[in-house]
Amino acid sequence: MTLHEARKFALSLPEATEEPHFEFTSFRIGGKIFASAPPESEYLHIFVPEEAREAALARGSDFLEELRWGKRVLGLRVMLPAAKPVEVRTLLEQAWTHKAPKRLRALRESKE
Repeated sequence: MTLHEARKFALSLPEATEEPHFEFTSFRIGGKIFASAPPESEYLHIFVPEEAREAALARGSDFLEELRWGKRVLGLRVMLPAAKPVEVRTLLEQAWTHKAPKRLRALRESKE
């Protein structure tokens, strides 16, 4: 998977935007970051809640690792060239859902 493909999917989520975040690019919903990527990188940082993070790591994905900020774990670092696109899309949806306002979550659920 490439950053271009991940970007295309992230921006397909309702009201998602892409904005700079220091030297990174970030994907946001309602101003809240649900994913980010360093410039010219093969990595994507996805800010999923703890239960989604633990479930993804338990599946033994060799392209995922904990994303740490000091001693805190904030999400997952995805090594895009080795990543399974379906897994990345699932994680992006989980991160979007975790950060999205209730009205958008309800709207998305009603369409499913």
